[in-house]
Amino acid sequence: MEYIIKNATLVNEGKTTLASVVINGDKIAQIVPGKDAINRVSTNDCVIDAEGLYLIPGIIDEHVHFREPGLTQKADIFTESRAAVAGGVTSFMDMPNTNPQTTTIELLEQKFATAAQKSAANYSFYLGATNDNIEEIKKVDPKKVCGIKLFMGSSTGNMLVNEDDALVRLFNESPCLIAAHCEDEQIIHENTVCAKDLASKGEVVADAGLHPFIRTTEACYKSTSKAVDMATRFGARLHILHISTKSELTLFRNDIPLKDKKITAETCPHYLTFCDKDYDEKGFAIKCNPAIKMASDREILRKAIVDGHIDTIGTDHAPHLWHEKMTDDYFTAKSGFPSVQNSLDVMLNLYHQGLISLEKIVELMCHNPAILYQIKGRGFIREGYYADLALIDLSKEKTIKNGDMLYKCGWTPYDGMKVKSQVTHTFVNGKLVYHDGKVEDNIFGKPLEFER
Repeated sequence: MEYIIKNATLVNEGKTTLASVVINGDKIAQIVPGKDAINRVSTNDCVIDAEGLYLIPGIIDEHVHFREPGLTQKADIFTESRAAVAGGVTSFMDMPNTNPQTTTIELLEQKFATAAQKSAANYSFYLGATNDNIEEIKKVDPKKVCGIKLFMGSSTGNMLVNEDDALVRLFNESPCLIAAHCEDEQIIHENTVCAKDLASKGEVVADAGLHPFIRTTEACYKSTSKAVDMATRFGARLHILHISTKSELTLFRNDIPLKDKKITAETCPHYLTFCDKDYDEKGFAIKCNPAIKMASDREILRKAIVDGHIDTIGTDHAPHLWHEKMTDDYFTAKSGFPSVQNSLDVMLNLYHQGLISLEKIVELMCHNPAILYQIKGRGFIREGYYADLALIDLSKEKTIKNGDMLYKCGWTPYDGMKVKSQVTHTFVNGKLVYHDGKVEDNIFGKPLEFER
């Protein structure tokens, strides 16, 4: 079957144009500009009248935690990839802090095998760095594996890389991109000890609002600057994840094209939406690492996604069960929350507020991840590329509700948020995997390939 998407408004490569798109098999066969440009329809064609709808490349989410294996009471590849395609996300890259942690090639291959049988979206997986697995890292096939995940501060067990010799070898010998979570562990530890002492004396309230005062701007900047220094020293390809502070932005360039950058930055929709004032209403639902910071950080980050200091938007989708979040104690409430189904909703709200253009959203969520990770044949609407596409109705309002989420955990921190757009259709490799509010369970994605 061929699909013909007629009279869509394409948002692609910095332009918004009216065109029709022909899908043949898993690829985009033809792009015909203009209204009513395609008139041929065979008995094997499925025609979608997209007049009034916006067609974008499928979103590539470079930063998710789908929790499989070992933590599947929270989420798994089947449930979360279904949520992804319902939100217009056609490809994801999954993190290694599972159980067991993905720190060997054997465990990495097992995750690829699982995804082949369960994932509605295209996929790749990071290998996790440790203080002592550099020999495994050197075995990584850069054409198959999206990158190496480096935790430079966080409660990640054996994946907290804090030995200088291990860091030197990683930055000097990694065969592919290093994606880093940067917070200084010592600062966080000292702040936590102090906060526990003050809470025990009744001098502070251990609620969600404590979070940015424990996982501070200083902790982020110190760790990020160290990673940037090491990458500069060894010429490594470094991507800093979930930037949450205005101070870190001074470490990144916006005066050269993305393809020429060796050090790049990601932020997430929640850092562009929430700030410290939202802890009173949302509580531990928005507790995440790094912490959501001050309103001034949010405002500068909103500017940074437009001016080029931030290169990509990833979700850091990290589900926990509701009872793990809604405790009475800051020190036991889990950090992280689900968001892959809502990332485009949230970014399009920023568009409707006049804070970012559609073209820039597509650049950050579709084009730039493809360029940055050197993904083969995806991230753009081009003839010969894979037909990973999302259709959006920019005038169809809805209220995000926990009950509408496809996440296994069944909730979202965006519950109650009114948004002005909806994804109507999602194609993965030329197959219509989501439409009319339903996901087709018998359609599966492919492993991403990288041109390195």
